[in-house]
Amino acid sequence: MAVEIRLSAAEVARVRLAVSPLAETVLGVRAALGAGGHEVHRPWVREAERVLAGEPETPLLRALLEGCLPSFLFPVPEERLPAFEAEAAGLRAADPAYVAAECAAALGAARAARLPRPELLLERVSEALTRCHDRLVAPHWGRMRAVLEADLGRRALALLDGGVEGLFAQLHADVVWREGELVVHGRRRSGAAWTVEANGHGLVVMPTVFGWPDVIVDHSPRTAASIRYPAPGVGHLWEAPRPTPAGLTAVLGRTRATLLTALAEPQSTPTLATRLGVTPGAVSQHLTALRNAGLVTTHRTGRTAVHLRTRTGTALVAEPHSS
Repeated sequence: MAVEIRLSAAEVARVRLAVSPLAETVLGVRAALGAGGHEVHRPWVREAERVLAGEPETPLLRALLEGCLPSFLFPVPEERLPAFEAEAAGLRAADPAYVAAECAAALGAARAARLPRPELLLERVSEALTRCHDRLVAPHWGRMRAVLEADLGRRALALLDGGVEGLFAQLHADVVWREGELVVHGRRRSGAAWTVEANGHGLVVMPTVFGWPDVIVDHSPRTAASIRYPAPGVGHLWEAPRPTPAGLTAVLGRTRATLLTALAEPQSTPTLATRLGVTPGAVSQHLTALRNAGLVTTHRTGRTAVHLRTRTGTALVAEPHSS
C-alpha cells in the first residue's frame, strides 16, 4: 500500500526537519513489546523487556501499540529538537475527542471501547511513557541524539543543495518525490493508495532510531503532515566500545582518547559522533586538537571529511609491552 502526501507550493516552502524524543520512546516501547522494530536493537530490547515486565501500564501500552499506531501518540514537534517533557505535556493536553477517534480508527471500535475514557487514558499513557523514557531512553539519549542530529545535518545540506527534490532523492528507497506529491511505499505493495493532506501546515521530516527500517507516515495529521524515516548509523548504537588505554585517557581526556582509539580505520565525523554519543560539532573540535598535535590526518572529498590516525597516533594507542 502506498501513502501519497500532497503538498502545495506554499506547503513545500514549509518543509522542515525535526527530532522527537517522545516518538523514540513510543517506538522503542513498541519494539520491546515485540510489535515492531528490528533485530539490530536486540541488545537494547533485552534490557527494555525487563523494565516493561515491572511496568504497571504495560497491558495498556500493548493494547495501543500492537497494531496500527494512533496518531495522537505522535504529536508533531514545534521545534527542531524539543525536550521530552514538553512533548509529554502536549500529549496530556490532546483533545479527548481526537484521541477517541484515533483509537477507534487504529484499533477498531470494539477494542477502543475497552480502553479507559480519553482523559484518563492520556494521563495514564503519558505517565507510563515518562517512566519508560527515564529508564530506557534517557540513559542512551546522548548516543541516540548524536545519530539523529548527524543525519539532520546531512539532510539539511541536501535541502540546501538540491531543494525538496534533493532532500527526498536519497531519504529512503520507499520514498519518491513527484512534483508536489510525496509517495511512500509500504511493505504491502498491494491495496489502494492512502492520501494525506498537509492542510496548509507543511511537512515535518524526522529521522528515527526505533522506527528502523520502516518509513512511518501520519495518516491523519491535525497540523503539519509528518514522515519518519530510519536514520543511518543505527547499527553502531549498541556496539560495545573499544577499550581505550587508561594512560592515554589520563593524558588526552576520555573523548579524545576514545576518538584516537576509534580511528584505526577511516571514519567520518557523523560516524564518530554516533559512536561516541556526542554532537558532530564536538567531534570536530576534538579532531582539530588531535590534528594540530599530529595525531590525526583528515582527507576531504566534496563535503565529506574522513579521518584516520597518523603513525604517531597509532604509537600512542598501542599498549606498552612489558619488559
